[in-house]
Amino acid sequence: MRWEGGRESSNVEDRRGAGGGLGGFGLGGRSIGIGTVVVALIGGWIFGINPLTMLNLLTGGGDGAPVAQAPAHAPPPDDREAAFVSTVLANTEDVWGQLLQGQGGGYRAPKLVLYRGATPTGCGRGQAAMGPFYCPSDQRVYLDLDFFDTLNRRLGAPGDFAQAYVIAHEVGHHVQNLMGITDRVEQLRGQQSEAQANAVSVRVELQADCLAGVWAHHSQQTKGWLEGGDVEEALNAASQIGDDTLQKKSRGVVVPESFTHGTSAQRANWFRRGLQSGNVSGCDTFGSREL
Repeated sequence: MRWEGGRESSNVEDRRGAGGGLGGFGLGGRSIGIGTVVVALIGGWIFGINPLTMLNLLTGGGDGAPVAQAPAHAPPPDDREAAFVSTVLANTEDVWGQLLQGQGGGYRAPKLVLYRGATPTGCGRGQAAMGPFYCPSDQRVYLDLDFFDTLNRRLGAPGDFAQAYVIAHEVGHHVQNLMGITDRVEQLRGQQSEAQANAVSVRVELQADCLAGVWAHHSQQTKGWLEGGDVEEALNAASQIGDDTLQKKSRGVVVPESFTHGTSAQRANWFRRGLQSGNVSGCDTFGSREL
């Protein structure tokens, strides 16, 4: 992926020196240890629209009250990883700015927060064990860059375009938020059983995968920055974090009714759909009978 030299976004906040703390995870008056967080999210910790919502359901607590934001500044200019993230984020701003032009209030770009270990968010306190996530309350994407090493070494999904897919998926959740989808889903969850809520969550996540593909389609048209094997990197990443694959790796069995993000085949398929069509209208996972 030929990303060097591209415009870097000014919407990246660097909290890596702020110190978020690595102790228990405070949520709605309850304290959850880091091990519990990992176990709770083993099938759904990656790319969650709001991992804190899932933890609320599992623990029965949490009011989602905003907490104070840690100090932030721009990343240092010699930080290559931060430059990569900033460049990809800038391109998502360009693409979605064009695609959503004239729709409602247009496109309002999210902030992307780089942090280490833990950080306060508008959805509660976030930790790196969750993987990257998007918080609708403060319209920020949260990313501990160590996750990219996890993606490579533990999940078997190396490559810069695999990393770009991660960012684009989270930005896809922001697009859903701007389109009002996030609010509608949250309203539904209060009226549903756990199994029904999981099924809706799958459609939310697969739509974000498709929106990441839409971004990739238009990004390549305007930038031409993809090289041989890049698309395969993203498809492999989508496959490696499917619920069935994660469950097989973690506990050796697959429990479909507990899926929250979709199977490996579904995730790769919806990313491919967006990539091939480039149409947001083609990402209607909620209206699709088959996923």
